Amino acid sequence: MQGTHPLATGTPRHDWTRDQAQTLFALPFNDLLFTAQSVHRQNFDPNAVQVSSLLSIKTGACPEDCAYCPQSVRHETSLEREALMEVQAVMAAAAKAKAAGASRFCMGAAWRSPKDRDMDKVEAMVRGVRELGMETCMTLGMLTAEQAQRLKGAGLDYYNHNLDTSAEYYGEIITTRSYQDRLDTLAHVRDAGINVCCGGILGMGEDESDRAGMLVTLANLPKHPESVPINLLVQVEGTPLFGRAPVDGLDFVRTIAVTRIMMPHSVVRLSAGRTDMSDEMQALCFFAGANSVFYGEKLLTTPNPEANEDMALFGRLGMRTERVQPPLAS
Repeated sequence: MQGTHPLATGTPRHDWTRDQAQTLFALPFNDLLFTAQSVHRQNFDPNAVQVSSLLSIKTGACPEDCAYCPQSVRHETSLEREALMEVQAVMAAAAKAKAAGASRFCMGAAWRSPKDRDMDKVEAMVRGVRELGMETCMTLGMLTAEQAQRLKGAGLDYYNHNLDTSAEYYGEIITTRSYQDRLDTLAHVRDAGINVCCGGILGMGEDESDRAGMLVTLANLPKHPESVPINLLVQVEGTPLFGRAPVDGLDFVRTIAVTRIMMPHSVVRLSAGRTDMSDEMQALCFFAGANSVFYGEKLLTTPNPEANEDMALFGRLGMRTERVQPPLAS
């Protein structure tokens, strides 16, 4: 479109370089937001936002050492461990989320990977949520190809498995699974025909080059993730990242804008950390191309704005809550 940056074509491509991503990050803020909003309007209704709700179906005692996560057994946090929830309890939570306006229900378990003995119950959760008329999403850690096929058979719509950061910085955050492990799980999910939900976290000590590198990896996958969650680190006492300097709000908005430009057909979600964002910062994120949020009291184990606060903000911005689908194959 006239006036936008030549890198911003509004159509998916899979040959991004880090230099090109960093060129976008370096644009003057107004030019970057104008470009991102122009791309957004080419592909989505700019006043529609998709709302998801997230439930921790199994909390704590994860053997991984993710430096940001209070659920790791390796970190001294006050989090209490909880066993895998019963299916009916999950259904009750999903029905409550639907009544509050959520169209997608996401279920997360603090596992390195699910054990086969847990799959029957997990599949029953997926089927039950679908029967409520909601989209389904799960995040259970690493998956085998067979487990991904089982989830597809149960009707799972989306699987979340974040890259978290760039390949170069990844080892500073996690040592118990490799970057390639994460890419392998994404491939299993894609091969099974499940939509991919994959993004990262800002505020872990990474620099702008790492943010660019993460987005390049995502944008150069064989198909762009249908959903790209961008998280702001929620610092929890007892985790190694507690006390890190906060991310500048405008830098976060820049990342949303670059994500929109590089993955123009993906739904971009504001995820963890929204309690630390002002209404004005969130409004800038929506202008930059975000069109999905998690809402409810909690994201797995950390606070999140309550639903009524979100609905009030959407009303002030003239935004509608509805299902938002990627426009085309990417």
